[in-house]
Amino acid sequence: MTLNDLPVPLDLAAMEAKLVDEVPRGPGWRFEPKWDGFRCLVFRAGDAVELRAKSGKPLGRYFPDMVATLRESPVDRFVVDGELTIAVEGELSFEALQMRLHPAESRVRKLAAEHPASLVLFDCLMDARGRSLLDAPLRRRRRELEALYRRMREPAMLRLSPGTEARQEACGWLSEVGAALDGVVAKRLDGPYAPGERAMLKIKRMRTADCVVGGFRYEQGGGGVASLLLGLYDDEGLLDHVGFTSNIPAAERAQLAGRLEALAGGAGFTGDAPGGPSRWSAGRSTAWTPLRPELVAEVRYDHVTGGRFRHGTSFLRWRPDKDPRQCTSDQLRPEASPGTLARALASASDAEGRPPGIA
Repeated sequence: MTLNDLPVPLDLAAMEAKLVDEVPRGPGWRFEPKWDGFRCLVFRAGDAVELRAKSGKPLGRYFPDMVATLRESPVDRFVVDGELTIAVEGELSFEALQMRLHPAESRVRKLAAEHPASLVLFDCLMDARGRSLLDAPLRRRRRELEALYRRMREPAMLRLSPGTEARQEACGWLSEVGAALDGVVAKRLDGPYAPGERAMLKIKRMRTADCVVGGFRYEQGGGGVASLLLGLYDDEGLLDHVGFTSNIPAAERAQLAGRLEALAGGAGFTGDAPGGPSRWSAGRSTAWTPLRPELVAEVRYDHVTGGRFRHGTSFLRWRPDKDPRQCTSDQLRPEASPGTLARALASASDAEGRPPGIA
């Protein structure tokens, strides 16, 4: 059998999730952690192993360690859905995943040896008899996934995603496990695998940080504020640039510029400072005005990569009650590794006297 003979096509679009505000109520849901990694559909037929990103692009050349792990499995044909992750010092590192996307094979293999990838499995798309499971309900697909994992002899670099059917327990994950968890995904137990559709729900954990405004950028062609440049103090007392926020109401941009100009002339960022053009400043000026570190803003963010906000943040409020020196980098805690998080989820469940519900 070749990869093209599998009952699931290689160009299958991964099922996606819709962002919602709260964990859904009512029976018939399965809840799992939301992983901060690279979504990956895995196909194996004999010695042939294919890793496909959510975009449909092949990932195998960037993760030779995972290809080798899957090829060594005693099960010689399967199709699964999961998330590629890399843990560095016990915490998931999206930056380490990005570094794998390197054109030089020698560089990729060096990185793979230093920090091997893991694959968190959360869906099975082909049963043990070689039949497609796309139309099967999640309840059956999960049983098939657990059986497949046992037949694979539970290799160290593969892990089953924890899960529960208890809403109260999933809510407890969000509140008790804290920054170790990025969020929760909810799936219908009776639902089929819906390629390309937002048939799952995702509930992100709200994360906030108090940041020093170390500088700002003007609107292009105008006198208003385009964005606030955010900083946090490191262990040496230096103010590092960690990201930006730009959701400033249009009516307030000019007035805010006057307030910030009164603080201009300070040192701004004394550690890592804003650089030149970036992926979020395309077509806009990258010039910025440094400020005295006196203003503190509370912002909401989703992910942290390399000690910085991966995306733009949402401004929540000013914090005049906060001393800027209290705004330190220890507020930014990335998601824990799958093993660490599984233990944390189990501990949170045990603390409430409920079984952990982790397969």
